Amino acid sequence: MSRIKTVLLPQHQKMLSTLGTNIRLARLRRKLSTQQVAERANISRPTLLSIERGSPSVSIGLYLQVLVALGLEKDFYLIARDDELGRKLQDAKLLTKERAPKKNAGNGND
Repeated sequence: MSRIKTVLLPQHQKMLSTLGTNIRLARLRRKLSTQQVAERANISRPTLLSIERGSPSVSIGLYLQVLVALGLEKDFYLIARDDELGRKLQDAKLLTKERAPKKNAGNGND
């Protein structure tokens, strides 16, 4: 069974490559080898190298495992945290419902 190749737009591939570069720089700042991080993340060294290259075929869970191994797991929460467009779309669809007219308590029509 052949695998489906993930194809990204160039701008999206650049984003993944930047993420991979940031992960690689974080590893180097901590003076950790690829083997050390791979072992801590419980992945193979070639998989770590794919992550550092920004490969779209690596699962997001493995990216997270590497972030955990580097102590950067809190950065994962920053993904899509401030969804400005989504909030604007949501606010545009919010309708303020009009209140029903109050019943006159003294008219006896209850």
